[in-house]
Amino acid sequence: MTTLAYNELVRQVDMLQVEEQLRLAAYLLDHVRRTVSQDKPQYKWADICGLYPYPMLGEDAQDWVSRTRHEADEQRARTWEHVE
Repeated sequence: MTTLAYNELVRQVDMLQVEEQLRLAAYLLDHVRRTVSQDKPQYKWADICGLYPYPMLGEDAQDWVSRTRHEADEQRARTWEHVE
């Protein structure tokens, strides 16, 4: 849409009654929602299952969780040592 066409559309919308403007706004929102939801691909876990070998980054998921929690605990302990 060109700027000229947009400006003309805005001018016409300004001439509408408030109820008509609200009805137009509702239509535009509904139209955009339908358009976006149709364009957005729907993925399912089954679509990516087996896409990467286990363990993906060379580390077991539970080992990663345990390691990062331990590292976070150590970081908090070091931070609190400086505060006290």
